[in-house]
Amino acid sequence: MAKKTEITLREHVYDGIQEYDQKLPNWWLFTLYAAIVFSVGYWFYHFQSSISATDGERVEAQMNRIERIKLANSIDVTDNDLFWKMAANSDIVASGEATFMANCAACHKSDLSGDIGENLVDNQWKHGHLPANIYATVYDGVLEKGMPNWGNLLGQQKIAEVVAFILSKHGDREKMESEAVVKTD
Repeated sequence: MAKKTEITLREHVYDGIQEYDQKLPNWWLFTLYAAIVFSVGYWFYHFQSSISATDGERVEAQMNRIERIKLANSIDVTDNDLFWKMAANSDIVASGEATFMANCAACHKSDLSGDIGENLVDNQWKHGHLPANIYATVYDGVLEKGMPNWGNLLGQQKIAEVVAFILSKHGDREKMESEAVVKTD
């Protein structure tokens, strides 16, 4: 049998309309209280705790991602300014660092100070100090010194990221010089 509920009306009338004075259904009250609890939790998670990223951090991450895609799709290995722009992008530098640590750190050390390979943090460059020269050295290798050509193995984008990582250790275009190469006959 269905439960009969008695309908009660409020005493006041407004524009000829009387209001019901009934208890709200439980499902409606549960939804209301759940929404209140959810909103308090959401407020705490996004605005009070430092667990989630702030709006500024999310925008910055998206801008870095967009810049990385733009730079990766427009790699002109002769444009030195492009390599410096890539060196200023933290996502590209991080990717270049990962590639460097996996492939280059065995010879150049993880701090780039050189061991078997050349020192990459000083200002003296044997094969050219411009970013395009560094790229060409990594791409083609220096077989007589024992450095393999990485062009076929890593590809253009990975090598450009490694060059950006190396340049990020030199600041913004600080004075980098090419050593005079003395040829002996």
